Amino acid sequence: MLILILGVALWWAAHLFKRVTPEARANLGERGPAVVTGLLVLSVLLMIWGYRIAPADSFWWGPSPMMKGINNLLVLIAVYLFAAAGMKTGITKRLRHPQLTGFALWAFAHLLVNGDLPSLVLFGGLLAWAIAEMVIINRAEPGWTAPAHSVPLRKEVMALAGTLIVYGVAGLVHGWLGYNPFGA
Repeated sequence: MLILILGVALWWAAHLFKRVTPEARANLGERGPAVVTGLLVLSVLLMIWGYRIAPADSFWWGPSPMMKGINNLLVLIAVYLFAAAGMKTGITKRLRHPQLTGFALWAFAHLLVNGDLPSLVLFGGLLAWAIAEMVIINRAEPGWTAPAHSVPLRKEVMALAGTLIVYGVAGLVHGWLGYNPFGA
C-alpha cells in the first residue's frame, strides 16, 4: 500500500509544484517541464505497481449492474470533457475546468464500482487532487472570463468522434486486463 500512497502523493506534488512553490519551479528554468514530466511518469508507474500489489482485504462494496452503468456514463462524459478541453468546443465557454472536471468524474465513477481500500486510496486520492487543483486555481485566478472563441460544428463532431474512439479503446484495454467494464 505504501507504493500506491507514494505514487498518489508524487502525483499531487508534481502537479502542485508550480503553484505552491513558484520560485523553486522557476529556478529549474528550461529543465522544469522535463523534471515535472519525469515525476508524473514515475507517479503513474508507482500508482499502477502499488495498485496491482496492494492487498484488497478491506472490501466494502463491489460493482453492480446499475453502478457499472452509471460508471460507464460518467466515464463517457469524462472522456468527452477531456476531448472538449483539447478541441476548445462549446462546453469550454461554460465550464472553467473541463479537463479537471472530467478527471474528477472519472475518479468518482471508478469509486462507484471499486469499494476496496486500494481503490479508495487511488481513485479517492486522485479525486481529491482534482478538486483541490480547481480550488487552488480559482483562488489564484478568481476573475475567470469565459473564452469568446468560435466553435465550428466540425470541432464538436471531432470531439464526439474522438470521445467514442478513446472510450472504446479504454473499454478494450480494461477487458484485456481482466476488468470487464460493460458486462456483469
